[in-house]
Amino acid sequence: MESGDPLVTADWLKQHISAPDIRVVDATWFASFQNSDKSGREAWSAGHIPGAVHFDIDAIKATDTDLPHMLPDPILFSSRVRKLGIGDGNRVIVYDQNGYCAAPRVWWMLRVMGHNDVKVLDGGLKAWTDAGGALEDMPPMPTERHFTARVRSDLVKDAAQVRAASDAGNFTIVDARPATRFTGKAPEPREGLASGHIPGSLNVPSATLVHDDGTFKSAAELKALLPATGKPVITTCGSGVTASTLALAYARTGNWDVAVYDGSWTEWASDASRPVATGSA
Repeated sequence: MESGDPLVTADWLKQHISAPDIRVVDATWFASFQNSDKSGREAWSAGHIPGAVHFDIDAIKATDTDLPHMLPDPILFSSRVRKLGIGDGNRVIVYDQNGYCAAPRVWWMLRVMGHNDVKVLDGGLKAWTDAGGALEDMPPMPTERHFTARVRSDLVKDAAQVRAASDAGNFTIVDARPATRFTGKAPEPREGLASGHIPGSLNVPSATLVHDDGTFKSAAELKALLPATGKPVITTCGSGVTASTLALAYARTGNWDVAVYDGSWTEWASDASRPVATGSA
């Protein structure tokens, strides 16, 4: 059973970063529609927490689908993370450089693959530097380590499962996209996709989960934001990234069993046979 806080502070990491079982992971990633002038790997290369390896969600992904950064099979996942020096017995600390964009996604991926000893750095790289933490630009040379994947299928949902949950109303489906995309008032950033939402779903934009200083809201603050219907929860978003931020928020309130719809709106809206709701929840 997972328990406690899924986040650690920069001060905690400064105190423990030299421990032999700690592995720090930089998950910085920029969506194509963000029009960043650099890639996540380039941002990592320019400066990262000492010893941090870069986990690219667009590289460690399923190869049998056109959907973006879908969860790979356990064999591929194990092979890739072993090369990053991540394996059995490690305490993994994940962060990113742009506001809980992909760090929660990597946190979720590791947990799906059975690695529960993983936490997210609260406030990301900014919190680290604000706490006086040093940066380096030299790539680490990790030692390959065995990773045993034990897949938790309960933490992942596919389109058929989400369609059934939407029809039956036996899950709480929570969407992390901005309200205007959820209601259908604003277009989707991915060309060709209708805006709107999965029928019966609720909307908690991921931006509302974070304080202005970049730190995550407290468990009490999150409980006031997150729907608590007594039903199991599925989170969704544009492509499964900020849906993981919602899952992280639920974990901070004590609900560690939230599932992420991996394909999210990119998959849902790409099939005209699936219903699309507009307006408020």
